Amino acid sequence: MEYFENILAAIGNTPLIKINKLMGDTEALVLAKVESFNPGHSIKDRMALKMLEDAEKEGKIKPGGTLIECTSGNTGMGLAIAASVKGYRCIFTTSDKQSQEKIDMLRAFGAEVVVCPTAVAADDPESYYSVARRISEETPNSIWFNQYDNLSNTQAHYESTGPELWRQTQGKITHLVVGVGTGGTISGVGRFLKEKNPNIKIWGIDTYGSALKKYHETGKLDPEEIYPYITEGIGEDIIPKNVNFSVIDHFEKVTDKDGAVMTRRLASEEGIFGGYSCGSAVAGLLQMKDQLKKGDVVVVILHDHGSRYVKKVFNDQWMKDNNFLEN
Repeated sequence: MEYFENILAAIGNTPLIKINKLMGDTEALVLAKVESFNPGHSIKDRMALKMLEDAEKEGKIKPGGTLIECTSGNTGMGLAIAASVKGYRCIFTTSDKQSQEKIDMLRAFGAEVVVCPTAVAADDPESYYSVARRISEETPNSIWFNQYDNLSNTQAHYESTGPELWRQTQGKITHLVVGVGTGGTISGVGRFLKEKNPNIKIWGIDTYGSALKKYHETGKLDPEEIYPYITEGIGEDIIPKNVNFSVIDHFEKVTDKDGAVMTRRLASEEGIFGGYSCGSAVAGLLQMKDQLKKGDVVVVILHDHGSRYVKKVFNDQWMKDNNFLEN
């Protein structure tokens, strides 16, 4: 009989799927790493389990304890799934720009969700970072994972996602395109691939309102770069320790509108029901397609599933309200 011992064993080994119509006349082979095939429908399942297992090994959390995290939804989902299997309680903080679907799904797993304002500085007492820290200090036998600075995040992708891509492309990958938020995916996969072949280009996708691209280019955190944006899952107003800028060759910014429109095109033209940041990643790649040539093998990571965004990106009225859709 073929079966997994529990749902956690189903994490990873997600497929590569060729992108066809969206690439137009591009002669490069463009492959999507579709991470929505994970149990929690996002790439964050990988690092959530790794962070928890590392914490268990290090004695930072005891049986029956409480897992605390500030999350845009996907890391929380990964932790909630692991908590269901392992018997932990969960408290998550999130920002009020996140979709209601994300919040409802976290609660479906029994998690408590605290919604915090988006339009505050990271060090503001009401930010979702600060609230998560405060809850962890007030809760016995708890751990705040802080995915931004927890290096188990990067290590998860160095150990799993990177080797998978190398194996799946038979070492022929020439470019990696990843939306960057906490930085764990691009840093872990990027480090693994660069060790295999330093000529592989690692391209990060950022959004307008985020400080990452400017920091990569200047080494300075520019407050003028930071302002509210609609795109979910990528971009930062802080510089996470997980972002290893030395393995990233270039950052490309994508507008909220271009990311949203491309997310819908992924579904209607490729049959891939991806999340908002998936559209941003593909839109960013298309902005750079002139740098690609025949023989290149490009992998773009599609981070999560469209079910998180049914009332937003996939809702015509929401798109019209944000001037992303005409008529």
